[in-house]
Amino acid sequence: MEFLFRASPNILYNFITTPACLVRWFCDEVDITPGGKYTFFWSGSDEVAEVIEDEPGEFIRFQWEDADDDDEYLEFKMDKSPVTGETILLITDFADEDDLDDQKQLWETQIQKLRVETGG
Repeated sequence: MEFLFRASPNILYNFITTPACLVRWFCDEVDITPGGKYTFFWSGSDEVAEVIEDEPGEFIRFQWEDADDDDEYLEFKMDKSPVTGETILLITDFADEDDLDDQKQLWETQIQKLRVETGG
């Protein structure tokens, strides 16, 4: 999925990688271990993801510990639109075919929260 933001790539990167910012739009709580593992908490449940690639201000890729396939990941990639100067946030996520619409709706809702937090 692709979303446009007025916030800079560095600001978005901060909101995607730091606990104080993640809890404002993505999860209820998050713990990060020195080895690059993020434990995200939502309504009493948790999921662990490991950072498998990271280029500060450009992208971060997570792999969920309980993923069905080793090729599945969650990636946030930031780029600048050469036409408008806005930041493009590209989200790559994997979902089963029957969960695709629900997953898209979830991201739309989360991105609305992120827009409010980043000022658009």
